Amino acid sequence: MNQNRHDNVQSHRFLTKDPTSTLGEDRIARILKNDCSGHGNGTNHPTSFLETLMHLFRGNVGPGMFAMGDAFKNSGVVLGSFLLPLLGLICVHSQHLLLNASLHLQDKLNLKRNPGFATTVELCFATGHLRLQKYATVSRRLVNLFLCLTQLGFCCVYFVFISRNLKQIIDSYGYEYSIHLHMAGVLIPIYLTCMVRNLKFLAPLSTLANILMVSGVIITLYYAARPPSAFNVVNFARIGQLPLAFGTAVYAYEGIGLVLPLQNAMKMPHKFDSTFGVLNVGMVIVTVFFFAVGLLSYLKYGDDIHGSVTLNLPKNEVLAQCVKMIISTGVLLTFALQFYIPIDLMLPTVREHFRQRPVLVELVFRTVFVLITFTLAELIPFLDLFITLVGAFSSTTIALIVPPILELITRRITPWILLKDAFIVVVGLLGCVTGSFESIQLIVNAFKE
Repeated sequence: MNQNRHDNVQSHRFLTKDPTSTLGEDRIARILKNDCSGHGNGTNHPTSFLETLMHLFRGNVGPGMFAMGDAFKNSGVVLGSFLLPLLGLICVHSQHLLLNASLHLQDKLNLKRNPGFATTVELCFATGHLRLQKYATVSRRLVNLFLCLTQLGFCCVYFVFISRNLKQIIDSYGYEYSIHLHMAGVLIPIYLTCMVRNLKFLAPLSTLANILMVSGVIITLYYAARPPSAFNVVNFARIGQLPLAFGTAVYAYEGIGLVLPLQNAMKMPHKFDSTFGVLNVGMVIVTVFFFAVGLLSYLKYGDDIHGSVTLNLPKNEVLAQCVKMIISTGVLLTFALQFYIPIDLMLPTVREHFRQRPVLVELVFRTVFVLITFTLAELIPFLDLFITLVGAFSSTTIALIVPPILELITRRITPWILLKDAFIVVVGLLGCVTGSFESIQLIVNAFKE
């Protein structure tokens, strides 16, 4: 009680000193009450440096990594070798900007932990300039919308990814069925894992998925490094292909929604975003994997590279079939974890309208959204184009556009900060518009064919 009263007094002191803020303690309490970041806190069982590093790795390694060869095809060897690491650097910098905005709020409002992504955005607007405060609520809703679109988009890609790989394995034994039938078969195990309502029970699946994904990456690199290599590679792709490379690369860096909850869960949170902290070390490792898998797979298969390099592996070799099954299983076990985030964001609103039988309401709600992602995957079964669309439209918004805006709101603006953040936002907007347009156009053409 005394500590809470002290916290409220400290917040009140700050707010009364700040002439740009009209927030009251009640409104801060309401905003924090709506925070849906509880799944990441883990304060009862704080994580070590290595454990957090593993979670960060798991959050970034998925179908996007195996699509990096397609990103090199749409950028070229030379241009891609420069642009893709640069885009990775921008994505990691944006994650630091989000963490800095959260740290600013902790100091300003005397908070004990990081609020969630959407709550961070809302509080930044609510405690910012008077002209910005009226956009606080709508900013939170928009970020939650794009977070849900991104995560559900990942789930749709997972459906296509798993089904495409399984189809190749089964086809090699002479049982050729439609990709849509394979998706229907994959729906059953995915549905069962998504009915697990407690994140704690999903943790063993995450550990197993990590082991499977790392094993799959190593075997895939072995195949990509074997001679002979393709000769139909280009150093510089056509400029019209760059938006596709952009969308694929941003999709691959899919872990920005994890940074705040992962830092909350650490025993020593300051080691998350320090110079040699979890974020920098982890993302360097992830970028090296992305670069190696992308470049080697493009040099190996050239223009014949698929939306996932696993689809280029030999169809009749037992080892190749094993790696496809290993990676597909790892992605399947990760599905429920990706699915958990949008459900956790949307479910509180649903429960307000259906207060009776909350467990039944949640199970029905989960069932509906599993079927929605399944239906979208059935409608757009083009893996490379689906990845590009999700990356360009929704991932770009939360990964590149929102964090620089938060820095402009929370920091004293210098010419350097203004120029840097304006550059990142412009890159994000151009990539979002052009990548979405190109991928939608190619999806339409694919349906016509």
